[in-house]
Amino acid sequence: MMKVLATILTYILMFIGVFLSSNKNITVTATNLINDKGKVSFVLFDKVTFMKRPLKSKRALIIDGNSIVTFENLKKGEYSVVCFHDKNNNDRIDFDESGVQIEEFASTKHRLIFGINTFENSKFSLGDENLNLEINFQNI
Repeated sequence: MMKVLATILTYILMFIGVFLSSNKNITVTATNLINDKGKVSFVLFDKVTFMKRPLKSKRALIIDGNSIVTFENLKKGEYSVVCFHDKNNNDRIDFDESGVQIEEFASTKHRLIFGINTFENSKFSLGDENLNLEINFQNI
């Protein structure tokens, strides 16, 4: 009986390992931030959730002009990442009196001008391998 239970437990653990290893990670590095004040907020979307509700979101400190996060356990597919430099740590993008953003934000593959962005402009594909992406704030 113990052999049967041990065999079943082994197969269950193998199945869980295969299932978890099929999910991949996306590491995103925001580079060339103008200072190390505040944090960078990163938001992960797919086509259905784009600019409505995040699939996942993370914040990270800025060290030497760079900020890095990893989104884990993702399935293959198309995604987009939007991030912003939250200089005053209030967890939102700030705007001046005329409605112009005063904190920089960017997206994968796309420079954001006055917040105009589409999923098609910023999407990328996650395949069989983990993915490393860079969002360069100097180009904003």
